[in-house]
Amino acid sequence: MMASPVGFNGRVDQIALVVRDLEAVVEQYWQRLGIGPWTIVTFGPETVRELYFRGRPSAFRMRAAFAMTDNVQLEIIQSLDGPNIYEEFLSAHGEGMHHLGIRVPDVRRAAAEMEARGHVVVQAGYGTGTSGEGGFAYFEMDAALGTIVEFIELPRQRTATATTYPPEA
Repeated sequence: MMASPVGFNGRVDQIALVVRDLEAVVEQYWQRLGIGPWTIVTFGPETVRELYFRGRPSAFRMRAAFAMTDNVQLEIIQSLDGPNIYEEFLSAHGEGMHHLGIRVPDVRRAAAEMEARGHVVVQAGYGTGTSGEGGFAYFEMDAALGTIVEFIELPRQRTATATTYPPEA
């Protein structure tokens, strides 16, 4: 049995969906299921220091909405500018469940370890925090796990500003 990746505690921290209209989906989760409130953030070259898609520097942009459901975060993602793995997913599958997210203390170290095990980083963003910390790295693991896996390093303070849904009164 192979040891788990650096910092992985055996827990899935996030379930993410890719959609075409983030606002409409977030509103439906709130109205129909009471899931929320949502924190909505735009990620792109202006808020993430380094962006990569399929091994090359990239300038993709996306919006993400986050809400907690007990101890698992639900994330809704809408692509704004590609190419990126969200647009690929939408073209191949339509809207739906995209990836499982796992928090790690050091995303670069965890990504390097996964690559040493033969798993390729298909998309990444490093430097989501004001001090250059934080980031994300995605691995296509469809053949082994049936989905994409994302490693997430939370920044101490996010560079991107956030809005909320429903709007605070």
